[in-house]
Amino acid sequence: MLYRYKAIKNNKVVSGKIEGANEKNVIEYLRSTCEFLIEVAAEDKNKNAIPNPFDRVGFNDIVDFTRQLAIMLNAGLTLIDCFDIMKKQVTKISLNKIISDIDKEIRGGKSFSYAIGKYPQFFPNLYISLVKSGEASGKLSEILLKLADNLEKQREFQGKIKGALIYPIIVVIGMIGVMFVMITFVMPKLLNLYKDFNVELPLSTQILITVSNFTARYWPLIIVGAVAAISAISGYFKTKPGRYLYDKTLLKMPVVNNVIQKSTLVDSTRTLSILIGSGVSILDALNIIVDTSGNMVYRDAFTSIYHQVEKGTSIGSAMTNEGIFPPILVQMTTVGEQTGHLDDTLMRISTYFEMESEMAVKAMTTLIEPAILVFLGFGVGFLVLSVLTPIYNLTSSF
Repeated sequence: MLYRYKAIKNNKVVSGKIEGANEKNVIEYLRSTCEFLIEVAAEDKNKNAIPNPFDRVGFNDIVDFTRQLAIMLNAGLTLIDCFDIMKKQVTKISLNKIISDIDKEIRGGKSFSYAIGKYPQFFPNLYISLVKSGEASGKLSEILLKLADNLEKQREFQGKIKGALIYPIIVVIGMIGVMFVMITFVMPKLLNLYKDFNVELPLSTQILITVSNFTARYWPLIIVGAVAAISAISGYFKTKPGRYLYDKTLLKMPVVNNVIQKSTLVDSTRTLSILIGSGVSILDALNIIVDTSGNMVYRDAFTSIYHQVEKGTSIGSAMTNEGIFPPILVQMTTVGEQTGHLDDTLMRISTYFEMESEMAVKAMTTLIEPAILVFLGFGVGFLVLSVLTPIYNLTSSF
């Protein structure tokens, strides 16, 4: 491997590059040949390379990384052996850099949880807390297997939702695009034929002419305005008040609210079950749920539950006080607390919510598709009526 160095030799500062098996050997050699060693660093061969947008570390990479690491640890390998193997097998440059850095930290005496804590964008608080629990209990391989199972279920569930929604989204975007092109570029040329007709145009045709003339003249401004409006709205929704308003609105929308509620509860109950089953205290588990919850309404509810449990209230009673959790979750949580098997009970209720959420997604897509067809039918009908009615009035006047 190539290393860059800077040192003092013959009372002068010199710098250069040297090939070596590892950094330790390079340092020993330079110290034997130079008076004082200032700096040694590995040469980054890819620093001038064009960034590859497909080389980013994604959620799937973290899932695969966790599964591979769990399997190797469960087979009896040490962490250092695991990372030696993974550095040779992983071809994605960005992920390989993270693995190499984690390996370097572990070889330097740091814990695995400390090393992955340097990358919170890839390893959330839940991940780090479970790893800490595994390190403290000596059951890191078992914890990673549970974590890998959880991440794979989460990936599978997200894939089902995305797969169910991708068709309606494509249809809506395509419909809007076709309508815009028709009204902006096609309809003005067609409607110009009616200028020479000495007939009274119906209201629908007059509306269509007005809209077509406006879009044909100002369509660049309309596109810029639409992009600016979307950017402003999305920017507002990224703020805390905007995100809360967005999440609260979704929970009040018919059909959609059922999907949002069930999918949120799937993640929350499964995560809480894994945390408690891994030895994490209930308060710490609730605190992690607050950090990992994607819905602001439920995040506030779990924050309130955390404070109530901190004062001695049971989780089931605290959920009852919030009023947004379904009765079956409250009842099962109470039973789990009373029997001392809260983690198993939450995992069972998570499986139940997962089946409910899949049914809710199917129901939503079943309702969305005919709604889109009806809306499309009204749009096409309005265009046809606006174009053909003047022709019919003209022919009937002869």
